[in-house]
Amino acid sequence: MLRSLTIAATLVMTTIGAQAQAEPKGDYAEVNGMRMYYEVSGEGAPIVVLHGAYMNIPAMGDIIPTLAKTHKVYALEFQGHGRTEDIDRPVTYPNLASDVAAFMDEVGLEKADILGYSMGAAAGLRLAIDHPDKVDHLITASVSYDMSGSQPAFLEMIPTMVPDMFVGTPMEEAWKQLAPNPDGFRPFVERLIALEHEPMAWGNDVEKLKMPVLIIAGDADMMTLEHLVSMFRLLGGGEPGDMGKPLGASRLAILPASSHTAVIGQVDLLMGIIEPFLKGEAPKGMFDQ
Repeated sequence: MLRSLTIAATLVMTTIGAQAQAEPKGDYAEVNGMRMYYEVSGEGAPIVVLHGAYMNIPAMGDIIPTLAKTHKVYALEFQGHGRTEDIDRPVTYPNLASDVAAFMDEVGLEKADILGYSMGAAAGLRLAIDHPDKVDHLITASVSYDMSGSQPAFLEMIPTMVPDMFVGTPMEEAWKQLAPNPDGFRPFVERLIALEHEPMAWGNDVEKLKMPVLIIAGDADMMTLEHLVSMFRLLGGGEPGDMGKPLGASRLAILPASSHTAVIGQVDLLMGIIEPFLKGEAPKGMFDQ
C-alpha cells in the first residue's frame, strides 16, 4: 500500500483550489490533545471520509460533495494535515484510528459508515479492528493489510525517502496555505516518513472483522492484485455464486487502467460501486428469485 504519496502525485493532489463543495460547514473538535478540523455537508445516513497522506479535504475532490447528495458527510483532516495542527506525537495507524474514534465521540457519532483512501483507508481499517462498534460499513480505497503485499518497487523506494525530497518544493508551499503552523513542515514530513517504516501485519485481525467491507483499488495500484484478493478471501469473499448460497457481505472492486493516485478521482465509477454496497444491493443472477 502507498502509505504516503510519491512526490509528483502529492504536488497535484494537495492543490488547495480543488472542487467546490456543497456548502460544507467547517469546525474544530478537540481530539487527543489537538484541534482537528472537519467539515459537515449533506443530509442522510452518516459517513466519515478519511483522506490520504499529505492530503486534505479539498484534495479529495468531488467524492465528498457527491456523497453529500445522499449522505451526511463528516470529512476530517488528520494530524498535521490541512487545518489540523501537528502535535509532538508519532503518526501511526493506531493513533490515527484513535483520533477518528475520539472525533466521533466528540461530534456525537455513535456509529457511521467509513470511507478511507490510502493512508485514510489504513486508518479506517485499523478503526474497524480497534473500535468495531463504531463502524457500520467500511470502504477502503487503495489499502493493504500487510506491508508484504506492497508492490516490490514501492518497498524498494521506502528506504530512500528523506525530508529533503519534500522540503523546499511546491508541495511545502501548498501545505503552508492551510497549516496552523507554517514553519512545521519538516517535522510533519519526518513523521510521515516514519509511518512508512511502521510494521503492518493485520491478517489475523482482518479475518475477524464482522462488518461488510468494500475493497476498492486500481489494477496498477501500489499493492499487488494477489494481495487484494487475499484480503477479500480473509473477509469471506471469493466463493462461487449461483450455487444456492447467498453472496458474502464484503466486496472487491478493481478499477481498470488505474494507478494509485487515479483511484479517488473516478467519482462516477466509485459511486456506482459504493452506493449499492451501502444499500446491500447486488446484481441479480439468473438463479436469483
